[in-house]
Amino acid sequence: MNDYILQSKRTLLRHLTPKDAEHFYNLNLDSEVLKYTGDQPFKNIDAAKEFLKQYDQYKKYGVGRMAVIDKETHKFLGWCGLKYSPDLDEYDLGFRFFKKYWNKGYATETSQACIDFCFQELQLNRIVGRAMIDNVASVRVLQKIGMTYSKEFDFDGHKGVIYSITNYR
Repeated sequence: MNDYILQSKRTLLRHLTPKDAEHFYNLNLDSEVLKYTGDQPFKNIDAAKEFLKQYDQYKKYGVGRMAVIDKETHKFLGWCGLKYSPDLDEYDLGFRFFKKYWNKGYATETSQACIDFCFQELQLNRIVGRAMIDNVASVRVLQKIGMTYSKEFDFDGHKGVIYSITNYR
């Protein structure tokens, strides 16, 4: 698998690098992709590259968002993976894909691969997933991978929900 950390039936997952800046920039340009994230688009490709250079989740916590690459075409589809929040002491699953790959099962497939890896290989105990309550598609992905509703929370001024899954080794 070379630089790839995980794979699913149709995808390969690897660390994001500054070489992904153009894809990362373009992904965040789409207002529909960002609609439920609370994020702003990058000003330019250099800003995306700088963000990726500074991204330290892998080094600090052994987890991070990963580039999702199609096995057949080798195209960058989006990203998926965990983020550790030391202030909350929790691992948060996230995903974001180019719109043309929505409703094709990629978020569910790659999220499940991340959950399996983190429970089996990293021995994590609990993973959460956050979504704005209006983001029905993302909430459905969290449900499909076995997460259950935990509570509501304020998601940047919007009503949000937290789902979680516990490792029953």
